[in-house]
Amino acid sequence: MATIVVEGGTRLEGKVRVSGAKNAALIAISAALLANGPVYLENVPRISDVLVMLSIVHDLGAGTEWESEDCVVIYPPDSPDFETPYEKVKQLRASNILLGPLLAKVGKAHIALPGGCNIGSRPMDLHIKGLGSLGAEISLQQGFIKAKANGLKGARIYLDFPSVGATENIMMAAVVAKGQTIIENAAKEPEIVDLANLLNAMGARVRGAGTDVIKVEGVAALSGVRYAIIPDRIEAGTFMVAAAATGGDVLVENVIPTHLEPVTAKLREANAEVIEQDDTIWVKSNKALRPIDIKTLPYPGFPTDMQSQMMAMLAVTPGTSIIVENVFENRMQVADELKRMGAKIKIQGRTAVIEGIPRLEGAQVRASDLRAGAALIVAGLLADGATEIDNVHYIDRGYENLEQKFRGIGARISRNE
Repeated sequence: MATIVVEGGTRLEGKVRVSGAKNAALIAISAALLANGPVYLENVPRISDVLVMLSIVHDLGAGTEWESEDCVVIYPPDSPDFETPYEKVKQLRASNILLGPLLAKVGKAHIALPGGCNIGSRPMDLHIKGLGSLGAEISLQQGFIKAKANGLKGARIYLDFPSVGATENIMMAAVVAKGQTIIENAAKEPEIVDLANLLNAMGARVRGAGTDVIKVEGVAALSGVRYAIIPDRIEAGTFMVAAAATGGDVLVENVIPTHLEPVTAKLREANAEVIEQDDTIWVKSNKALRPIDIKTLPYPGFPTDMQSQMMAMLAVTPGTSIIVENVFENRMQVADELKRMGAKIKIQGRTAVIEGIPRLEGAQVRASDLRAGAALIVAGLLADGATEIDNVHYIDRGYENLEQKFRGIGARISRNE
């Protein structure tokens, strides 16, 4: 089983280029099924989640090929299959974003539930509520979400929580529904705006993406298109935090600075220097870091996907810092691995109290999820000695060429197969 080994004590310095956004790529591949011609997606990262999603849409009848290193072409079928196989879906929790396109294209969808997914959880309830309002009948049978619709009709839908996945599914179903759909308390994430831009480029009529009210006017059909997805703000944020934590001097390229404002604000509060330019962010940290408090919230609040990396940095920041996780209840698991490296962290429910120490110690640790894996790399950079990280398949789900990129800015990091 592969592991990543990080030798600590290195200051990061230089330039690093961010890949396309994982979450934007996954939803764009799903949305491509709606088109009646080829969809060329540029700036797509070659990561395991993307490869699994491409395999799933291929199983549904779509043709797929890589036109270049970062451009994938999807040839949507006229009538795709409507059932996704459990063996692949269990590798990708985001597979439920196929519900909307399949309902819109063929009026039926059987999506295998990923392992551990609870249909009664709030996020899935919102998918069912929203698509049900458009006229779909949805049930849970034998481990599948089974949905069918004899024509979708526009509706006014209020989301009890601004769920990204539910907003995306409703948008994709609504673009070819009859009449107008209004989504209230919609998610505002940059990936939502990117999806709306892609759909509009295909001929949809979506307005208001990026606000809490999205209006969709149904159209008869969508066409093929060439479209470049946005850069990955979480990958960018990971490098920004790593630079600040190591006292580094790093220019992060291929970013949209406004997408990173919550991270930028907290790094500045922690005493790092952050300089924003058109498509780059320069992070310099030559002063002692200060403790900060963080509360994760839906965008434009501080992203839950960045709190693990921040926790690693705060573990060696003098003073007491507090992180409150308001989005996912299991996002604090990385604390146990950081404590194996000597960190002083107390978890009370969804709150972490972090007492900064001078330095972490290298240890054998295990990634419990994608962002925890990235956080442990940051922690390894800050530790005395070597840190060996297991379960690196989680890291591969969301970061393209991560070790090479870190080595390019001075990290001593390697992979043992």
